[in-house]
Amino acid sequence: MLDNVRIVLVEPIFGGNIGSVCRAMNNNDITDLAIVNPRPTTDWDDARKLSCNAKAQLEARKEYPTLAEAIAGCTVVAGTSARTGFYRDTAHSPREFAQIGLESAKNHKIALVFGREDKGLQNEELALCTHIIQIPSSELYTSLNLSHAVMVCCYEMFTAAGAFHPAEEKAEEADSELRERMFATWREMMIKTEFTHEQKLEHMMMGLRRIFTRGKLTVPDAKILMGLAKQSIWVSDQWKKDTNE
Repeated sequence: MLDNVRIVLVEPIFGGNIGSVCRAMNNNDITDLAIVNPRPTTDWDDARKLSCNAKAQLEARKEYPTLAEAIAGCTVVAGTSARTGFYRDTAHSPREFAQIGLESAKNHKIALVFGREDKGLQNEELALCTHIIQIPSSELYTSLNLSHAVMVCCYEMFTAAGAFHPAEEKAEEADSELRERMFATWREMMIKTEFTHEQKLEHMMMGLRRIFTRGKLTVPDAKILMGLAKQSIWVSDQWKKDTNE
């Protein structure tokens, strides 16, 4: 589905922003970049510098004289806008649009359109769009940098597509028998190191149990904690032996 997502930049001003857009796109597995009416003053050296390892993406860009031509083969076309009014009141958040866009992207090319850094998209350009995206932002400053806006929208598409699979814990969870052996070792350690005294020991053990059971405790976790307690007991015994001698 992400192969069918096209990012369209309308008359971008700064080459650095174009390069940063390429990087943001590649971070999210999106590779189709179109630029409408690129300016003759565009600093392409700056674009290459800011693209970092996405230089190939920058060089593969497509250029079109008009927005209509850039989106000609697209079904769903979403224009981004921070302004209100016109028919912008029906805008979707990037997360809401991601589901809509990806449904169409299963079989068709779709486009996300981003306007100029200083003026955004004009009304006649938004009129070519089937949807409007408004990125939630603070009233302190509602306008996002071009590459930041692209990153937010691409990230939502990438996440909704299920393209990322986080690493999973491979270690087995510690069972009750192992946990109790670990707690017994810590109990002994707290007494031998004089961290606490007998009258406060049970209270301290309850606190320790709460700390170590707040999350999943794996077998390696328990063994590390047990090893730490055993080493502390050994050091305490050695210190007492040396002191008595």
